Amino acid sequence: MTLDPEDSKIITLARAARARNEASEGAAVRDETGRTYSATNVALDALTLSAVQAAVAMAVSSGARSLEAVALVSEGGPSAADEAVAAELGVKSLLVAGPDGTLRG
Repeated sequence: MTLDPEDSKIITLARAARARNEASEGAAVRDETGRTYSATNVALDALTLSAVQAAVAMAVSSGARSLEAVALVSEGGPSAADEAVAAELGVKSLLVAGPDGTLRG
């Protein structure tokens, strides 16, 4: 499967965020204007967010009204909540890659 260069970019951003924070998940999103946001999962006593949820929250709080793409880099796959938040903002399917960047879905 040949990826669009912009989709490759958000996978790279998600991988970098995951590695930088030594987190279990990294995610990146691209909004309707082409701006990108990356994040990792948050696991605090008072707040728990998946990487996808954190990246989407950053985009929405910065004014994004819809998303063109969502990428998740993880050993596992997206949760139902990850898929739901992506769908709510117009993304039909998430780009899911392993820690090495190999696209799995």
